[in-house]
Amino acid sequence: MARKIVHSDDAPKAIGPYSQAVQVDAGKMTFLSGQIPLDPKTMELVQGDVVVQADQVMKNLGAVLKASGLDFSHVVRCTIFLVDLGDFAKVNEVYGRYFPGQPPARVTVQVSALPRGSKVEIDAIAVS
Repeated sequence: MARKIVHSDDAPKAIGPYSQAVQVDAGKMTFLSGQIPLDPKTMELVQGDVVVQADQVMKNLGAVLKASGLDFSHVVRCTIFLVDLGDFAKVNEVYGRYFPGQPPARVTVQVSALPRGSKVEIDAIAVS
């Protein structure tokens, strides 16, 4: 997959582990549904703070990517939904560990509630 990180000095620099834009050649696109921090074995919300929850969300996304024959390097776009935007820095730190190289484009929004009382949900788009 040809994947090019796009950056413009005429737009604000990324303030976290995301790129202003990611450009890809036409290929197979995989749209991952939002994941919340459910333990796939118990289907219960993991116990812990937003850091623990964000890590489980990323593990869940990783499992879906793997089942698709992909990994985090194929992700070109994510949306992060937070119940409390005050958790942004903590979630950003966890999220960044999964994208150590060239991170995907991203949006982060605060929402009033998420399924099952989750504090964070993340979806993704990947291209192979």
